[in-house]
Amino acid sequence: MKVAVIGLGHMGMGMARNLVKAGHSVSVFDLSSDAMEAAGKAGMATAASGQVAVADVDVVITVLPEGRHVLSAYRGARGDDGLLGAAKKGTLFMDCSTIGVDEAREAAALAGQAGHRGMDAPISGGMVGADAGTLTFMIGGGGAGFKFRKPPTHALGSHAVYCGGHGAGLIAKICNNMLLSINQIGAAEAFNLGTKLGMDPRKLFEVISISTGQSWSVTTNSPVPGTVASAPSSHDFKPGATPHTLAKDLGLAAKAMEIARYHCELGTQARELYQQMSESDFAEQDFSGIINYLAWASDNRK
Repeated sequence: MKVAVIGLGHMGMGMARNLVKAGHSVSVFDLSSDAMEAAGKAGMATAASGQVAVADVDVVITVLPEGRHVLSAYRGARGDDGLLGAAKKGTLFMDCSTIGVDEAREAAALAGQAGHRGMDAPISGGMVGADAGTLTFMIGGGGAGFKFRKPPTHALGSHAVYCGGHGAGLIAKICNNMLLSINQIGAAEAFNLGTKLGMDPRKLFEVISISTGQSWSVTTNSPVPGTVASAPSSHDFKPGATPHTLAKDLGLAAKAMEIARYHCELGTQARELYQQMSESDFAEQDFSGIINYLAWASDNRK
């Protein structure tokens, strides 16, 4: 299968590499020259533009920072010279970005109007999952004649769940990320408290990871250095996702709360904490570095 990947950040690069390993023909584009150089060395066809990358493929995967980037890439500068205008009719556009539900629905509508199939396909699993090919895809798509078919996700992840019509994948993603943020903060608080009380955090990890308090934020993304080899904490908290990214995602949750007219107390507090972290000296750490920010904040509490 011919696949184009637009956006080679922490998630897109790992996904593109796994597509190549699975034998797919992969063309890519990113604004970063370093990312493009790495892609070329990994066996991908590096295109001069996104439009060139998508010109003769079966599937286009976009993994971009925000909804405005997705919509701009789809439309192009003139409105008809973007990715949608460059792709052959009937191309499947899978947007794996974390964006607003309304933006996902607009992107799908634009794809349909241009003669393509569009679906929101946000992902969960972090950089570790992207590199290992163990992501979870949350699929949203619908409309007349829509029939869910698993796209080339077998090379990228363990699960692809059809969530409903356009935007449903993003609803699932926003709710999941809000819970992830809350869990990561909870794990940080537990390990900080245990450490302050004199317990070896590695021993506390051993207990929590096999007890009722365990979660992905402990067993995979452990904030305790040296407990999970692949976790950012074991690599000086080099980010897979920064606190700015979590604050952005929680901003999408806040918008969803307004639409639903439902207030999420812990989700709101999590957004405030990650926003504070993103404005602190810990801003460049992985979001699991919230353990360091909270320890600092507690020590400096007036």
